[in-house]
Amino acid sequence: MPAKNIIKSYVKNGYYHIYNRGVEKRDIFLDSQDCKVFLHYLKLYLSTPEELKNLASSKTISSSSLRIQRFINLNLSKEIDLLAFVLMPNHFHLQIKQLTTNGIIKLMRRLTTSYVMYFNRKYNRIGPLFQSAYRAVLIETENHLLHLSRYIHLNTLNNHSPINFTQFSSYLYYLSVKKTSWIKPDEILSYFKTAQKSDLKDILSYQNFVEDYKEDSAEILSNLVLEKS
Repeated sequence: MPAKNIIKSYVKNGYYHIYNRGVEKRDIFLDSQDCKVFLHYLKLYLSTPEELKNLASSKTISSSSLRIQRFINLNLSKEIDLLAFVLMPNHFHLQIKQLTTNGIIKLMRRLTTSYVMYFNRKYNRIGPLFQSAYRAVLIETENHLLHLSRYIHLNTLNNHSPINFTQFSSYLYYLSVKKTSWIKPDEILSYFKTAQKSDLKDILSYQNFVEDYKEDSAEILSNLVLEKS
């Protein structure tokens, strides 16, 4: 029997939970630079061609400019909306809206290949970095859509890694502490009156939902989250 969520169903305009972890559950992010590189690749694949052109023109080193230019042909900004993400020591979670029928396949092949090449070169290793093919599960209800974003953003709260993984999560973008165009929090935030906590008791903010909601999002999501075995 195949592992859970290895067999994938791709639909246009579908919402997905994408996740993977290191082979033998080993860490795939060993320092902050690794996290930054992984997110940099996401940025290069998901920023618009216009943004990439502006980024390339701002680089004073010609090799960096040419490298960014190459990503324009691989751009997926019209195929994928990244709604939420978190990086953790030995795994990552992405919440994605797929605008085409094969955007996820393109993104995950390009993203993981780029990162594995970087990681193996940096740490002088060979072979696979990830446990298996990435997992992908279709999100079919609004309740699951909201609780998946909460589950993703709660991941860093009980982590005791020397790396500050709260800096490598989309949560700060939801709270407007950080801003960028290639992360799309607005669709989730549209379900709430405000992003940050409010003093008004009758107003449910996204931050209240994430930090104060009493029910366990992992239990609500059931088989939509990372399996323990």
